[in-house]
Amino acid sequence: MTRTEYPWLLPSAMADPELPGDRGARSRRTVRDWIVDITAILCAAGIGLLTVATIEADPSTPEGIVLIDSLIGAVACCALWFRRRWPIGLAVAMTVLSTVEPVAAGALLVALFSVAVHRPFRPVALVGAGALAVAPIQPYLRPDPDTSFLASTIVGVLLILLVLSWGMVVRSRRQLVVTLRERARRAETEAALRAEQAQRLAREDIAREMHDVLAHRLTLLSVHAGALEFRPDAPPAEVARAAGVIRDSAHEALQDLREIIGVLRSPRDSEGDRPQPTLATLAALIAESRLAGMKVVLDNHLADPAAAPAATGRTVYRIAQEGLTNARKHAPGAEVTVTVSGGPGQGITVAVRNPAPTEPFEQVPGSGQGLIGLTERATLAGGRLDHGPEPGGGFGVRAWLPWPS
Repeated sequence: MTRTEYPWLLPSAMADPELPGDRGARSRRTVRDWIVDITAILCAAGIGLLTVATIEADPSTPEGIVLIDSLIGAVACCALWFRRRWPIGLAVAMTVLSTVEPVAAGALLVALFSVAVHRPFRPVALVGAGALAVAPIQPYLRPDPDTSFLASTIVGVLLILLVLSWGMVVRSRRQLVVTLRERARRAETEAALRAEQAQRLAREDIAREMHDVLAHRLTLLSVHAGALEFRPDAPPAEVARAAGVIRDSAHEALQDLREIIGVLRSPRDSEGDRPQPTLATLAALIAESRLAGMKVVLDNHLADPAAAPAATGRTVYRIAQEGLTNARKHAPGAEVTVTVSGGPGQGITVAVRNPAPTEPFEQVPGSGQGLIGLTERATLAGGRLDHGPEPGGGFGVRAWLPWPS
């Protein structure tokens, strides 16, 4: 037999460490442990003193036997100090000792209670069966003159069953408390994780919104500022028009930024407080791009753009906005075509295409995350998006989004 095969024979430091009562893993007792252990020793000593008084009252008992019984009972009570560390061994020792020493009965009951509290059912059943098996031996070897053998045996059996049942009830209650605490701790952890995930998703959503809104405005600023830098001899009218576009774009960028920052400062995350473009405002986006000097052709085949779902229309707007921004960065001066088609039950198809640039230009820096964000946005909306070079040159962004009938 090895210790790994019977782990319940190990000290309590290595068995059931999750229970509040199993404190063998700690080298120092708490104040509660001291109180409980001293109380258990005093209870066992009280039972032992009553037994000694009964033995001493019997005139046929020699005085030397009373002294020996008292000493053995004191040793048994003091041995209860180790009931937390070796409950199984102590209970077995007390069971054997109680067969010939009635003064050790109190220590036996406390030891059996400790086993029931600190060990699972199998070792408790084995130790309890052993204690019940030897219960008739002590009344037989040292009978009580005032009590019959049968009555003494029945009382001993009932006391053993009582302390074992009481100990198992205490253990079950402690296990229930540990389980409830673990569930509460797990629930708090899961709630914190859900809150953290929701906060992270909200931040990602706001960051995506800021990219979609501000990239378009800031690209206009960069393009026109670059034109003024490289053409200082431009006519005054053209310089004034470019300066007006820069001023308007900066104003719109600040306004959009103010609205998004307002969402961050708001105590509630209301979708209606954010900028909400729709398909109906797509024409205004095209007009703004044309005013900035872009060549944009809008081919809108939707009969009633305002009837499209708000979320779908907003996604179409963002795709067109990002496509125009990328075309302005990477193909300035090229004609961009924005095509929108579909209807209820068919879905909405949006495509933004531009030919390859024909003249050298200064590259406008970008984050490189716009198309990735568009793909994610389209996927979350239940659609799909692909992008890449066109067969005849240039670049294209194509997306399909659902439109329920």
